[in-house]
Amino acid sequence: MSTQRPKGLIVLGIESSCDETAAAVLVDGELRSNVIAGQKVHEHWGGVVPELASRAHQEAIVPVVHGALEGAGISRDDMDVVAFTRGPGLMGALLVGTCFARSFAQALGIPMVAVDHLQAHVMAHFIRDGSGRPTPEFPFLNLTV
Repeated sequence: MSTQRPKGLIVLGIESSCDETAAAVLVDGELRSNVIAGQKVHEHWGGVVPELASRAHQEAIVPVVHGALEGAGISRDDMDVVAFTRGPGLMGALLVGTCFARSFAQALGIPMVAVDHLQAHVMAHFIRDGSGRPTPEFPFLNLTV
């Protein structure tokens, strides 16, 4: 982990709405790391099985968050806020992410922010990721399916 805390707001984002467990670290709006764990357990069933998804999130969430922090070179004590998906999504899967985010934030004494999954898809275009990709200007049109 870094010995010097980066300048700017440090956000840990947690996503668990369906069959992927994800965590990302942003520093002042710039993506520093993004870790995603997929769930191959559903392949046998030909689609997502909600209970299996919830169990897989329970197994993956701690390593995914640790990976995101490590990838960003950030200590958990550097976090300013935890953001998590509140829905829409699979209830059990969302519950795993919500419980982890709340526990993590409470343990660190930092605020948490519930994020609407669909609104996040729209606003993700504004995350700076070093790709040089231009961001939309308001007003803009977005189709989310």
